[in-house]
Amino acid sequence: MLFNSYIFILLFLPLVVSGYFLINKLQGEKKGTLDLWWIFAMSLWFYGYSVPKYLVLILFSVFVNFFVSKRISANRECEKKKIAKAWMITGVVFNLGLLFYFKYYDFFISNMNVLLKEDWALKNIALPLGISFFTFQQISYIVDSYRDKEIIKYKFIEYAAYVTFFPQLVAGPIVMHSELIPQMKDEAKKKINFDNLSQGLYALALGLGKKVLLADTLSKIVTFGYGNISSLNAASALVVMVSYFLQIYFDFSGYCDMALGMAKMFNMDLPINFNSPYKAKSVNGFWDRWHLTLSRFFIQYVYIPLGGSRKGKVRTYVNTAIVFLLSGMWHGANWTFFIWGITHGFFSICEKIIAAMLKKRKKVKKEIATWADRTLKIAVGLLGYIYMFVFKNITLVMFRAESVADIKAMYHSLTLRTGGISEAITSKVNDLVEVRLLARLGFLNLFERYPALPCIVLLLVLLFAVYFMKNTQEKMANNQFGVKRSLITVFLIVWSVISLSDVSEFLYFNF
Repeated sequence: MLFNSYIFILLFLPLVVSGYFLINKLQGEKKGTLDLWWIFAMSLWFYGYSVPKYLVLILFSVFVNFFVSKRISANRECEKKKIAKAWMITGVVFNLGLLFYFKYYDFFISNMNVLLKEDWALKNIALPLGISFFTFQQISYIVDSYRDKEIIKYKFIEYAAYVTFFPQLVAGPIVMHSELIPQMKDEAKKKINFDNLSQGLYALALGLGKKVLLADTLSKIVTFGYGNISSLNAASALVVMVSYFLQIYFDFSGYCDMALGMAKMFNMDLPINFNSPYKAKSVNGFWDRWHLTLSRFFIQYVYIPLGGSRKGKVRTYVNTAIVFLLSGMWHGANWTFFIWGITHGFFSICEKIIAAMLKKRKKVKKEIATWADRTLKIAVGLLGYIYMFVFKNITLVMFRAESVADIKAMYHSLTLRTGGISEAITSKVNDLVEVRLLARLGFLNLFERYPALPCIVLLLVLLFAVYFMKNTQEKMANNQFGVKRSLITVFLIVWSVISLSDVSEFLYFNF
């Protein structure tokens, strides 16, 4: 089931939220767990709606990981550290094995066929929804069961509801047990809170609008462009690249907003996973803002255990490269993702080396006192934005392309400077109901004279929004929910629902 579908918006979400608070009201002060069983059951319905057979997979994963965590805790209580560690390793290997089989088996076999000149059969395994997310979440739980000073003691239903909680199940954030289970157990959070409900609906509306009205519109340009790379000239290729730059931003931002909003409706707070990443002025700054919980996972469970930055500069750079390589692998079983990860790692390391060199030469100043210093700082900031804009557009080609050949072809298209933006691309915007309405209101002659104008204006407006407007959590920091926000919420939900002609997955559902 998708967040941006009629059944989810009009049936599933109202049913689950109202049922959750009704059950808690009926339970009264008995402190039962029926509310968690309700979340678990509804989350399974959400997960298995499209492909019911994958319910077996997620249930198997949940049961095995809970059993392993209990064995770790039991052996820790008996001070059998070696046995507890063996169970921890078993749990990690189990999860990675599950992920490898479903996500990388065919990729591995196809490459072995090329390398060894064999013809081993592929299984053509369909990627289960959200497996990368709930697997990493459970790895963190297994490792924490071994690491934490206090023995983790949760009931099965508390653990199961935590893993399968539908707002974060299929595309994150990757939530730590300490961030969610205590909230699920908190009796004060089990009563309906209309402030949280209104804030949650507001975030949900913003996220739904970003996905349906913006990301899905841009996806039409991107899908055509990457499906017809050989026909693109420089202008068309540039529009396609910038469109994907914006599509993935609004798609993932929209999902994060909706997840944040839905959790808020249950009086629960999920960790921030998206924080205006295109406002970053460096690759390292970008990863402090984009998919924060994935970065946190790799830092806590890969980078630090490898030695982090504690064993010298060379080791630090090697560890950084390993993390970015694994990040590329995590996003997909394709050499394009490997290249993307390696490129991000290379630039991240280069930035660290340059920063270290400048730090030695720079005289520390407590404040910027002169006009020249302020001007220099602004200039450096602008260069940072330009650098990241170019870097992200170039590297996102690696992220979106189906093959290495397509990456090369897209870059080659940028050198073909003949002609303007393809009519096949401009028509994706000109055919929108909103643009046709503007044409009827008096802009028809202008659009006929400059058919690329709506497309260019759309991209420029969205770029302005990305760089200069507040993000959702900044807007939600103001808890006042008056008439203005109520109207915005209702308008965006209605407009988005009306626009749900084509139901499309969020991009990160594929990872």
